[in-house]
Amino acid sequence: MNIENYDVVIIGAGPAGMCAAIYAKRAGLNVALLEKNYPGGQIVITDEIENYPGFFEKISGYELANKLLRHCQKFGIEPQITVIQKIELSKKFAGHKIYTENVIYETKSIIFCNGANPRKLNISGEAEFTGRGVSYCATCDAAFFKNKKVAVIGGGDSALEEALYLTKFVDKLFLIHRRDKFRALKIIVDKVMANPKIELVLETIPLKIIGEKNVKGLTLKNVKTEKITELAIDGVFIFAGYIANTEIIPQEIEKDENGYIVVDKKQQTNIKGVFAAGDICSKFLRQVITACSDGAIAAIAAMHYIDSV
Repeated sequence: MNIENYDVVIIGAGPAGMCAAIYAKRAGLNVALLEKNYPGGQIVITDEIENYPGFFEKISGYELANKLLRHCQKFGIEPQITVIQKIELSKKFAGHKIYTENVIYETKSIIFCNGANPRKLNISGEAEFTGRGVSYCATCDAAFFKNKKVAVIGGGDSALEEALYLTKFVDKLFLIHRRDKFRALKIIVDKVMANPKIELVLETIPLKIIGEKNVKGLTLKNVKTEKITELAIDGVFIFAGYIANTEIIPQEIEKDENGYIVVDKKQQTNIKGVFAAGDICSKFLRQVITACSDGAIAAIAAMHYIDSV
């Protein structure tokens, strides 16, 4: 098995990871960027992005990811597609070890940029229409549904807050929840109840997302009466929560109650020399621009850490 030594190993080549790699390389660090699937992360499946500064004419997630990748390549950074088997953290400087099938990466610092994935409903049509009417982010995609009819699925704070945000754009919104009451805070529920654009569809679950090229409707089932109905809509926003990609994160790294990594203002974890950036962090807003910011901060913080030892 080959052993390679680095100043920093960045795990995950989404926006946070690629921006961390660019900043780390520009800071003079020896960088390895590891990715298990493909560079770009979640944005690759996003049809259009129009809230990333500088791209006011809209850009697809794939195009933006490709531009970030080419920027990395300009600095000689090529993401290494590999599966991490285990990670051993060390109190010894430059003693962290990352094991893959063919290489052991020994490194002075690590930046986790593994991201998080929306919790899926796993119903028919969900995967097929993702990016074509199915969305997991109102902030990202609301503008594409201006003057249209959409459904929001979920009953927690985020679902109701996103529903309220969507009403700034859509003509009509159906809020679908499997229970007869919401888990959200009362102040948020009150705002939802008072909004004339929102129609509640309670004690109901989605069975199937219907469409051709794009979403056209939902098949629904009332959990009390078991009656099956169809609802004509132009889009479906699913807010069933997120799942942090922490399968390979060592147990000694502190996480919040939802499994996200806890970091300080320098994106450092509770372990010195170990940082995290992007959606895997416990944070307020998960967007491409905040992921890039996290990555830049983590890279410069890693540089200062290495210089201080």
